[in-house]
Amino acid sequence: MDSSEGTRSRMKRYNLRSSVIHTEGSIEENVTIMKKVFPTSDLKIKNLNINEKPALFIYLSALVDEQKIDQIVNNFITNKDELELFISNHTEQTNLISEIEKSVLDGKSILFMDGNPSAYIFSTEKWPQRPFMPPTIDNSLKGSKIAFVDTYQANIALLRRFIHSRNFQTKQTEIGTDNKSLVTTVYIEGLVDEDLLSDVEQAISKIKVDSIINSNQLMQILERNPFSPFPQFLTTERPDAAAAELLKGRIVLILDRSSDVIILPVDFTTFFKSVDDYSARSIVASFNRILRLLAFVITLFLPGFYIAIISFNYEIVPLKLLLSIGESRAQVPFDPLVEAILMEITLEMLREAGIRLPSPISTTVGVVGGIVIGQAAVQAGIVSNIMIIVVALTAISSFIIPNYEMASSLRVVRFPIMIMASLFGLIGLIVSTMVLMIHSLTLSSFKTSYTKPFSPINIELFKDTIIRIPLNFLWKKQDNNNE
Repeated sequence: MDSSEGTRSRMKRYNLRSSVIHTEGSIEENVTIMKKVFPTSDLKIKNLNINEKPALFIYLSALVDEQKIDQIVNNFITNKDELELFISNHTEQTNLISEIEKSVLDGKSILFMDGNPSAYIFSTEKWPQRPFMPPTIDNSLKGSKIAFVDTYQANIALLRRFIHSRNFQTKQTEIGTDNKSLVTTVYIEGLVDEDLLSDVEQAISKIKVDSIINSNQLMQILERNPFSPFPQFLTTERPDAAAAELLKGRIVLILDRSSDVIILPVDFTTFFKSVDDYSARSIVASFNRILRLLAFVITLFLPGFYIAIISFNYEIVPLKLLLSIGESRAQVPFDPLVEAILMEITLEMLREAGIRLPSPISTTVGVVGGIVIGQAAVQAGIVSNIMIIVVALTAISSFIIPNYEMASSLRVVRFPIMIMASLFGLIGLIVSTMVLMIHSLTLSSFKTSYTKPFSPINIELFKDTIIRIPLNFLWKKQDNNNE
């Protein structure tokens, strides 16, 4: 449903009442209005008597702290002499139905007093929140063992635990026409580019949708090139990773009700870095980054390269290896492309099954399924031994890439590369590589080149790209810049 339909549906709900509560403060009329706004069984109405006048206390039971409700009701009884002073000091006052509706949905409670044309809003919210747990996707080796949760207040507090600075700034914006969501923009004043901050705020303010449930949906809406196979923003569930990016001058977007945060802008190499790289020695961190880039090449091109040399360019294969491949494929009735696609799709099905099944079962299904299906396919002559090796090596390489969105994109992109290799051999691989490079050059993440620091070339940034130089040299330069 688009925003116009959402607006019409809301107007239809409100067409039986005015935009304000009863102007004379009639309890009966206000109850009727509230029941029309919230025709739900979890709307609770407490009948009270305040200064010998009937009053109502209204809230949604699933969103409030019942202990706070009891304390407020007890205060009505114990503070009879100074009740008006107590209410004015602990509440906000409004007569707008839209504000009352928003407050109730935020977990607040509303007090109606007979003869009073205004309603009083009490802060009684208690949102459901899971406990702090270790990250499940962005595994931590030597970094923080805590992950973001589903409430923005707790997530901001986690970031402040890592960044003790008065320059830590937040700005909040509501998005969504029917189901509103709160987006918090987090940045370090003095480090962030002001033009970038302005562009991000404008992009968020232009979002016109009914509802956004999680940060991955928000990321897709903010992307400038939604048809690109490559992610243009980074998401993470680790507060230490988000804090590290904030200290580099980037922006973090926190969406309430989502346990992932969005980091922007990013470039291609960002997806192959990990915050754990800065906890390892320079040689180890550099080796891991080179290994990830090698895994990127294998994930993307190995199946296509195998198809190309088997179908067209077999003359580049050493004779003994070629004879071994020929003997392995002697009983296979399928073209190399069909063979590769069959095994790749089987692998993706096993991967999806492993994700959907409970953890104790998923590992067994993945291992047993892969071994049984692979061995049975080879014995039946459906695929060759070499193809099993190629597919397995490709799968292992995709697991090395630290970012899930990038790894998923590469798994999709390798299928058209396999088709090009089957049609044109190594020429098809070269053309595919050129198309990907040209596409990457046209991408940007909020005016930041996706191919940075390779295009445009920035020698200074190479210190923390493919390799990572020792921290005393890397961060010493940054200190001098700040001075």
